[in-house]
Amino acid sequence: MTHAASDPTAGHAAIQVRGAHRVFGKGRKRVDALSAVDLTVAAGEFVSLIGPSGCGKSTLLRLVADLDSPTSGEISVFGKSARQARLDHDYGIAFQQSGLLPWRTVAGNVELPLKLHGINSDVRRERVEELLELVGLTDFAKSHPDQLSGGMQQRVAIARALAESPRLLLMDEPFGALDEITRERMQNELVRICAETGAAVLFVTHSIPEAVFLSDRVVVMSPRPGRITGVVDVRADGMVAAHDRSAGAREEEGFFRAVGEVRSLLHGTPEPASAARGVDNR
Repeated sequence: MTHAASDPTAGHAAIQVRGAHRVFGKGRKRVDALSAVDLTVAAGEFVSLIGPSGCGKSTLLRLVADLDSPTSGEISVFGKSARQARLDHDYGIAFQQSGLLPWRTVAGNVELPLKLHGINSDVRRERVEELLELVGLTDFAKSHPDQLSGGMQQRVAIARALAESPRLLLMDEPFGALDEITRERMQNELVRICAETGAAVLFVTHSIPEAVFLSDRVVVMSPRPGRITGVVDVRADGMVAAHDRSAGAREEEGFFRAVGEVRSLLHGTPEPASAARGVDNR
């Protein structure tokens, strides 16, 4: 389940969005959800989308996932159309609700995408074992979702999203329903999983500290119609060191500085001159 070294998509950005607009309805019922969105996510990069409710964060993620289509503009995933990337299983996706099938075991839920796509049973079994070890749920392989905590269910959902070794994860508030302690644990788990898999991530959240802790860059969006109003480069000098996503990073001065810059962009208040470094859509 690995990608060949000769993969023709190698060298392409994980996500390329150019001039994306999304309009719903017509006339008096017209809603401009997104306007002139440009965004690049590099291979292996973790980018969070943050903004007020209704600003189009989830709409943008759905466009990338080919769960919806832009009214105008272009979107590519590893150099392919969003539709082709979906057909080629180039990304995994996880939502706020885990979406596990209650009648299937943990192993059965993780296995499902592989089974649906005709992977033979021996390969499926090996891959499921590998993924359950990755998310720390080996001992729960035969359990059912209702026997798991919310955080454990989300780990199963992440394992399922990783089943076909995607190089991109699309995550729409996957920890939003969890209590604060479980949420921080899941953030730590996601950091570890991304380090081990090398997957790029587009992550939707309403939490500024979560976005700063997890991300290489935090993309700030305006109220509807959603536009990108700024980007904070969390790994820039004086922010959170690129190698430091340990739990202790949340107590560092650079972490609080990055949180402050994101908050300034969100609320439209004057930010420190250093924020100018991050206002870059690449």
